[in-house]
Amino acid sequence: MKPVVNYDECTGCATCVEICPEVFEMGDDEKAFVKAEDKCDTCDCQEAADTC
Repeated sequence: MKPVVNYDECTGCATCVEICPEVFEMGDDEKAFVKAEDKCDTCDCQEAADTC
């Protein structure tokens, strides 16, 4: 799975960061971004996507 954040739809809830901090991070604008897409195998990116 390739992690992607839809910036326009991101509410800044940080759920993705809580579930998969190796991949997602919150920016200064309080929106999530992908910091390491190659780390998706170390956490549950699918759960992060489903919960978002």
